[in-house]
Amino acid sequence: MPASATEITPVRPWPALWALCLGFFMILIDVTIVSVAIPAIRAEFDADIAATIWVSSAYLLAFAVPLLITGRLGDRFGPKRVYLFGLVVFTLASLTCGFAGSLTALILARIAQGLGASLMNPQTMAIITRIFPAERRGVAMGMWGAVAGAATLAGPLLGGILVGTLGWKWIFFVNIPVGVLAFVMAWRWVPHLPRAARRIDLISVGLVFVSMFLIVFALQEGPRFNWGTIIGPITVPVLIVVGLAIFVLFVARQKGLGRNALLPLRLFQERNFSIAAFAISTMGLAMTCMFLPIMIYAQDGRGLTPIAAGLLVAPVAVFSGVLSPFVGRIIDQIDVRYMVVPSLALLSVATVWFGLVARADTPLWQLVAPLILIGVANAGIWSSLSTTATRNLTADVAGAGAGVYNTTRQTGAVLGTAAIAAVMEQRVRALSIDGASPDVVSAAMGQSLFLPAFVVLLGAISALFLRPVKK
Repeated sequence: MPASATEITPVRPWPALWALCLGFFMILIDVTIVSVAIPAIRAEFDADIAATIWVSSAYLLAFAVPLLITGRLGDRFGPKRVYLFGLVVFTLASLTCGFAGSLTALILARIAQGLGASLMNPQTMAIITRIFPAERRGVAMGMWGAVAGAATLAGPLLGGILVGTLGWKWIFFVNIPVGVLAFVMAWRWVPHLPRAARRIDLISVGLVFVSMFLIVFALQEGPRFNWGTIIGPITVPVLIVVGLAIFVLFVARQKGLGRNALLPLRLFQERNFSIAAFAISTMGLAMTCMFLPIMIYAQDGRGLTPIAAGLLVAPVAVFSGVLSPFVGRIIDQIDVRYMVVPSLALLSVATVWFGLVARADTPLWQLVAPLILIGVANAGIWSSLSTTATRNLTADVAGAGAGVYNTTRQTGAVLGTAAIAAVMEQRVRALSIDGASPDVVSAAMGQSLFLPAFVVLLGAISALFLRPVKK
């Protein structure tokens, strides 16, 4: 459906970018801000780790699964409209989270919050891709990627301050004024763009949702059932196999849907898009996997307050935030492999380093060096990958491409939350003799960090195969 003349407003790319980045920052910071509040939420509702981590997993699942659909909704109804609607949903859901009186109510509100974030996320990337010409898109996407990295890393720091001073509910209440400001800025500065009417295949929607839910549920709840029987013949491995099989059916269905496919397979004919999407999925998993055990180690293993735990990871956010703008300026001038591969490898090494020294009696200064390196590594990854993925996207696939790229990142985060919950619980059980003492918790959380270190190393290996972009 073509846009009417009245819908096309004058484009001012940079004000629009800042408006979108504010909302984008808010929805991504909610991915990791909860990690520092997990101990407080557990205490408030007297719940175990596996149940409490659903506060994080529910948001990520509701965020990730609809991304393929919400990217297409932007194509059909206009990315600005869908972005603003999602912003309203997210802000109201944040208010509901703050007033939740039970763990179940909080999880349900987080699902609504995730749905709002899912409506917003792909629109930011699609709008930026369409309002900036190719020769200026690198700087714009560098800014977008830097915001993604900064939000993910700043979550535990901001969360620690809010939980330690005002209480855990304020990690949600703080979204209200930010959401209102983001709405006003987007209403004023983000342009309406032409729309394209495309059918949304509801069968594909159902397949991808069921697939993701089964896999995430099985991974996260596996330790509770000792990786065995759940109900009768239904076991944890069965759920994983069925989930994977349904995902294969989903991919196969996309081949026959042409331009209406939720997952346009032709996007993956572009090598750089495919590799960047895989690499960012390892980053999504690593960042989620990393901060949960670090925050539990800091508070339950070392006895730090939430504020002190948040300040512990401040070097990550500071060094990433300071260095990211410089990366955004140079990535158009160099072979992106020279930035991405060393950064991913450094992140893997620094994460292992932190895991090895994470003990109840380790001097805090010995933890600072690996955290600084984690921040340095992050600065070289987010904007580099987002620029690489979007460089060759044309306007007709911008929405779908943004949806797929963001889906891979958030899918990594969803699987990361489920996997790290299982690994943390398994390591605590394996190391416990006389109960989960601070020494046991510290060692278990440190060993859990080897999972994200291994996964992000796979991302580094894949990035070796990126093609240099012709200048």
